[in-house]
Amino acid sequence: MGLINAVEAIVSHSFEEFQKSYELKCACDQCKEDIQAIVLNRIPPKYTSSERGQLFVKSLYLNTQLQSDILKELMSAAIIVEQNQHHVTVEETRQ
Repeated sequence: MGLINAVEAIVSHSFEEFQKSYELKCACDQCKEDIQAIVLNRIPPKYTSSERGQLFVKSLYLNTQLQSDILKELMSAAIIVEQNQHHVTVEETRQ
């Protein structure tokens, strides 16, 4: 299995749910990945080397306070990315 940061799957799932209630200014892959990267850099990683460990880490994030923390970080990251997009837009490629 190798080492994995179990928080990545949690953030990815939380981001999918977040998008259902928050309309992103830009929903391109680059912006979505930037949002998730910011969140992952702000939340402590939880590395594991087994499926059992991965399930244990996921169970920790059933805590409503931790879910709230992730949601808060997603909102903050979405605002940062919206104000600082660094991808090329269609309009820029036409110039």
